[in-house]
Parts: sequence; structure tokens; C-alpha cells
Amino acid sequence: MNRRSLKFQLVAWYAGLVTGCFLLLGMAAYMALDGYLVGALKQTQFRRGRQIAQLVLAEQKKGKLPDAGLEVEEWYAPGQNDRFVRIRRGGETLYVSKPPANNEFDPANVPLGEWPARPETAQRMPLAGGRELLITRHTVEMPGGAVLIETGALMDNVQRTLRQWLVFLAAGLPVVALLAVAGGYFLVKRALTPVDQIAASAERIGSHNLSERLPVAATGDELERLSVALNHMIERLDAAFQYSRRFVADASHELRTPLTVLRGELEGLVEEPQLREEWRERLGSALEEVERLVNIVEGLFAISRLDAGEAQAEWVKFDLASLAVATADQMSLLAEDKRITVSCAAAADVWVEGDRSRMKQVVVNLLDNAIKYTAEGGSVGLTVSPRGGKAVLEVADNGIGMTPEVLPRVFERFFRVDPARSRAMGGAGLGLSIVKSICGAHQGRVEALSTPGQGSVFRVELPLVPAPTTAKSNGRPNI
Repeated sequence: MNRRSLKFQLVAWYAGLVTGCFLLLGMAAYMALDGYLVGALKQTQFRRGRQIAQLVLAEQKKGKLPDAGLEVEEWYAPGQNDRFVRIRRGGETLYVSKPPANNEFDPANVPLGEWPARPETAQRMPLAGGRELLITRHTVEMPGGAVLIETGALMDNVQRTLRQWLVFLAAGLPVVALLAVAGGYFLVKRALTPVDQIAASAERIGSHNLSERLPVAATGDELERLSVALNHMIERLDAAFQYSRRFVADASHELRTPLTVLRGELEGLVEEPQLREEWRERLGSALEEVERLVNIVEGLFAISRLDAGEAQAEWVKFDLASLAVATADQMSLLAEDKRITVSCAAAADVWVEGDRSRMKQVVVNLLDNAIKYTAEGGSVGLTVSPRGGKAVLEVADNGIGMTPEVLPRVFERFFRVDPARSRAMGGAGLGLSIVKSICGAHQGRVEALSTPGQGSVFRVELPLVPAPTTAKSNGRPNI
């Protein structure tokens, strides 16, 4: 996927946002869980400390404070329950619990710490192996001095629960990220489906089908407004193209009659026996220019009719290979004047659908162009074959070729690679434009490949169609 595409960026932002929110929520839950579990353990320890304080006060009243440790052992048994209890008075330790049965820590090695400033405090004390001991301190005021009661409990259960939560986060994060990417892709693809439809429709619209319009998604959002705006733009372009086509068609039609009359008059004058030779040459030159104007007008008129859809008026199925062979045989007479060899290799049964006369014009124009720009003694090759569901016609020559700068413009109207030479040959720069218009009208395409000094190749691709039943039964093309 293209990283600069809108789809990729939306999916990336969506997946990143969802994953980030999951991570933040998980960390917040971790901190809240840590606070809750530690707070619950702390309150339990405070409650136990108060109970032991009541026990110590009772022993103080009996005058048996040194025996308070025995009462603690009897009632709470901290060593057996993995607890820690210590009773201090001033700098004297009155009681400290025995080590737990599993020797997880030694109460005698727990630091004494400073006397707390508040009646109840709590502290987390690290132990070896990454474990922690939660110690609470409870101060009891008694005659003869305050007594400090310290209680402690391992935080193994708290740490175990927190580790399980971290494992859940670590395992759930990739799953959430994957679901976010998949869900984001699905949502973005669904949201951008109208955009893909608009793009596909826009790709199909060209100068020959400007009457088509883009699909409008009735969503009431920016996409609908964009589709409507683009359709209005296409409508204006269609109107401009129609006006231009009508102008070219009308101008070409109006020019045909006077040019025909002018050509007839000039031909009549040239044939006058009393005409001086000097005037005959001048009239002959004028007649050549009129002929060139007639060719230009006929070419423009043909292009305007093709753009208007005239090529689809009489479509039939025909064998392109047979048509190309017959046309190449006719054009070989023109090539003989320059001693150019025209070869033709056509596969059997390359059937297309369209206007047969127009497609013959394509072959004629391409062969004529190849012969014009091939030096004497050169060669021109024509091939017709089916390739990948297409009928492919190629005309190759070993002529002068074209530079890469020229290739993109060879199908433009009135464009000539060498204007002086083309004018001398009688070219008007419309032959390849007509070829392109005919191919476009037949849902095909034409392209040019060339190397300066080595020749050019013009390739025409048309939709391939099944051969008619009659042609199959006869075992030969039906032309």
C-alpha cells in the first residue's frame, strides 16, 4: 500500500489512535489496580495494628507489657502466617516476630527506621528478588512513653495480580492493534468506496464520451458536493467540446464545396492549350496547394465525424488479418517506387468488430507514414496477431525514427516531425490524428515506439471478438 495515500494514512491514524487509547486505558487501569490492591492491604494492616495496640494497652493495664509479645504470638501467630510484627518503646524492642516458615524474610533484619511523626503511617520496603514488604506503623500513647507497633505483610499477591494484568496488556495489545488495522481498513475502504467509484468513472470519461457523468453518492456530505461540482465541470467541458466539434465539422463542410470548385477551375485552366508555360507552372503550383487544402479539410471532416460517433454507425465483424494483408498488397505498389520492401505476417482469424472502411484507413495511414519516412531500399513490416484478448496490429520500419521528445506529440493534429519534409511530401499532419480517432472510436488504442536512426513501431490494440459461426463452419475468414 502506498504510504502517502489517503487510505493508508487514515488506517494508520485510526489504528494508532485505537492502540494508543487501549495502551493508555490499560496503564490507567494498572495504576488504579495497584492503588486499590495496595490500599486494601494497607487498610488490613492498619486494622491489625489497631487490634494489636488494644492488646498491648490491655497488657499495660495489667502491668505485664513485656508479655504483650506472648499474647501476639498466641492470637496472631505472625510467623506461621508470613506476617511481621514488632513492638518498640523508645530505643528498646519489646517484641519481634519469628521468621516465616519458608524463611522468605527475616524480621530481625527489617530496618528500624525513624519514629513516625503521625499516629499511622505506611511504607513499602523492597526485599531481595524484587519482592516488597508493606509495613504499617501505629503509635500508641501510654504511661511511661509511647509504644510503636509495626506490622508487615508480603505484597506477593499484589505483585502477582499486577503481573497478570501486564501480561494481559502485552498479549492484548497486538490483538487490539491488529483488530484496529483490520477494522480501520474495512471502515476506510467502505467510506472511500464512493471515491473509488468516482475515480473509476472519471478514468473512463474522455473526449469521446463526455456525455457520461460521475456517480453521486446521496450522503449529503463533502463527497456528494464534490461529485456534483465535478459533474457540472464535465457538463461545461462537454458543451465546449460539442461547440468545437460543430465548428470544425461546419467549417470543413462549408470549405469542401468552394475548394472543389476551385480545384476544378484550376484543372480546367491548366489544360488550356493557349496557356503560356510560365502561367501553367504557376497554376500547377496553386493546384497543388488547393489539393493540400482539400486533404486537410477532408481530414478535419473525418476527425469531426469520428468524434461525433459516426464510426459506430455500421459496425460489423471482420477479420483484421485479412484486411491488413489485402491493404498491404495494395500499398506495396507505392513502396516499389522507393524500392522499399513491404512484408506482412498475419495470423489467421483475428476478428474485431467495427467499421471495416475506417480500419482500412488506419492500415493505409500507418503504412503510408512508414513508407514516407523510410529511406530508399529500406523495409516496412506489418504484423497482426491476437495477444491477451486483444487484436494487435503493428507497423514497423527502419526509417529515420523519432526522438523521445517528439513521441508524445506524434498523434496531435497538424504536428509534423519535420515540417519542411512533410510539406514536400504533401503531408498535413492529420494522418496519425485520424488513426488515433478511429482507434478511440473502436474502444482501442494506438501507441508509437521509436529510436532515432533505427526506425519506428506503431502498435494498434483493438478488442478481440469471437469469430462468426459462418466463418468457423467454412474454415476460413468471412470477409
